[in-house]
Amino acid sequence: MKIHYRIIYLLISVFFIYTLLFCGFIYYSISSYSFQDFYKRLEIRAATTAKIESEKPKDVSVIKEMRQEFLEKLPEQEEYVYKINPENNGLTVPKGEDGLPDELVADIIEFGNGNFQEKSKFYSGIKFKTLNGDSFIAVVSAQNYFYTHHIAYLQNLLITSLLYGLLLIVFVSLLISRTLVRPVQNIIKEVKKISFENLHLRLKLPKSKDSLRKLALTFNDMLNRLETTVETQKNFISNASHELNTPLTSIIGEADLALSKDREKEEYQKALANILSEAEKLEKKTKALLLLAQTGFDGKSQKFDILRTDQLILDVKETVQRINFNCKIYLDFSLLPENPMKLKVNGNFYLLHLALSNIVLNACKYSNDSPVHVALGASDKEIIIVVRDSGIGIPEGEMQYIYDPYFRASNTGDFKGYGIGLPLARNIIRIHKGKLEVNSIEGQGTSVQINLPIAIIKL
Repeated sequence: MKIHYRIIYLLISVFFIYTLLFCGFIYYSISSYSFQDFYKRLEIRAATTAKIESEKPKDVSVIKEMRQEFLEKLPEQEEYVYKINPENNGLTVPKGEDGLPDELVADIIEFGNGNFQEKSKFYSGIKFKTLNGDSFIAVVSAQNYFYTHHIAYLQNLLITSLLYGLLLIVFVSLLISRTLVRPVQNIIKEVKKISFENLHLRLKLPKSKDSLRKLALTFNDMLNRLETTVETQKNFISNASHELNTPLTSIIGEADLALSKDREKEEYQKALANILSEAEKLEKKTKALLLLAQTGFDGKSQKFDILRTDQLILDVKETVQRINFNCKIYLDFSLLPENPMKLKVNGNFYLLHLALSNIVLNACKYSNDSPVHVALGASDKEIIIVVRDSGIGIPEGEMQYIYDPYFRASNTGDFKGYGIGLPLARNIIRIHKGKLEVNSIEGQGTSVQINLPIAIIKL
């Protein structure tokens, strides 16, 4: 059974049972109240009749007038006054009268009062004694008009309301189920569009902050990891075949040339030096490729700890200046938050250190060792690191290729490098669920902004 119909049946069942119980409660409560109220009215009339019969007041007309004024006559009201026979505890019923129900009489004689219902006719009576010591019972009976008419009307009204309520419940259930299921169906349609060829597509996030939004976010995060892994594998294969081919060709060619004929010692030394140089290039490129492949968004293989970004930047500065003595790095900590907890991230120190070091080293290299500014700040949810230089910049038309491994801009011919630092840094930042953005103007400099989520520390 589809979840759409399950929701409908569940909502209909829950609301129908609730409405049925609610109507039953109302019907039972009003019915019970009508019985009790009518019995009390009959009991008052029976007590009035007993008082008249027991005390025999001289001016009975006054009592009858008061009774007529304050106690209106009930439909088909009848009054019965019978003497209790002390010999057999029975009643002395005049000839021609049907008498009273035996159950009612037994209750009145035993308990002093009693009530009885026979279809729509209600009885209420009490036991009393006259001044001369004789025992009597006074019973008043009447038709309960409220029970025969109003309760029947209430019953019909509740049944009608129940039917209309059922129709309303069906309509609301359909509306709610469509409202709940439609976003899920939309997600299913969007997921079906995503394949190996278009992993760049992402699900639209619902506006409401509920489980569906979390589901879409989780799926998009999975697509990010999957896309990065696939891209890394593709890049590794293509770059390995392309970049490793050149030094290997040089090594093989140099070796073949050296072995083609007998040569002088100096020529062999020169050939070996060329082979060594090409082998060193091959080693560096191989290490870079392997390092890039290892940052393919496999979070399980990395150990994450709580780190302070200000201390991380200080370590990066020290490392970079050991590698490049001429690099001038100026730190700007003027925007640090008052709460030091906002400087902490959940990450791998080695990988983050590697990413920041590559970015800062690039900034120093492509600015001819001009000052590089590193700023650190934080918002409520993110830590922001900005690395800014005034170097050669990147041509506008080449910005779309900056994350391709081994890509180097057309104006970097005078600078050594392999084009692996920025793609490597971006992969590392994405592992940490952050963002890396590059803004650059050719001839004016480059600005790299890194956003990392603040660590959530559970106490």
